[in-house]
Amino acid sequence: MRRSIAGTVLFLLVGHAWAECPEILQHELQALRSNDQVNLCERYAGKPLLVVNTASFCGFTGQFAGLQTLYESYADQGLAILGVPSNDFRQEARDQEAIADVCYVNYGVTFQMTEPLALTGPGAHPFYRQLISAAGEEPGWNFHKYLLDAEGDLVGSFPSRVTPESATLRQAIEQVLTP
Repeated sequence: MRRSIAGTVLFLLVGHAWAECPEILQHELQALRSNDQVNLCERYAGKPLLVVNTASFCGFTGQFAGLQTLYESYADQGLAILGVPSNDFRQEARDQEAIADVCYVNYGVTFQMTEPLALTGPGAHPFYRQLISAAGEEPGWNFHKYLLDAEGDLVGSFPSRVTPESATLRQAIEQVLTP
């Protein structure tokens, strides 16, 4: 009897937490080079979130440095960044260790990175399908950026050529930060 009550209470608590979390964040992704799961609701609900598809061998890979600077500049004001490696454009390492070396060793990334995911086409991860649906466009290349506000609403979609240093991206971020 106690187990069923405890199980019911746990179910209600978890169900309640998911109900308060924006639908777009109701996903778990595996962390890069780890067995840890990243529960997007637990980690990002109530925070502005910049989601970026990344690749280790792309002409835009240097944007990792700018993304890290953005993270360091705005994390105290609530901004979170989620890097999502993908080989959709055939420019990502096949090995998570190699991806981790590029992110963590070469660029000193401290924001969350996930395992590689499919982002486009029929095999796209459900999280990315929701981002694409909200934006009305899928990533055209690596380092495409989607910006969600603290309520989980998409407020901007930025192609690869919009760099982390660009005034356009920084202004959009500053508009969604907590005062």
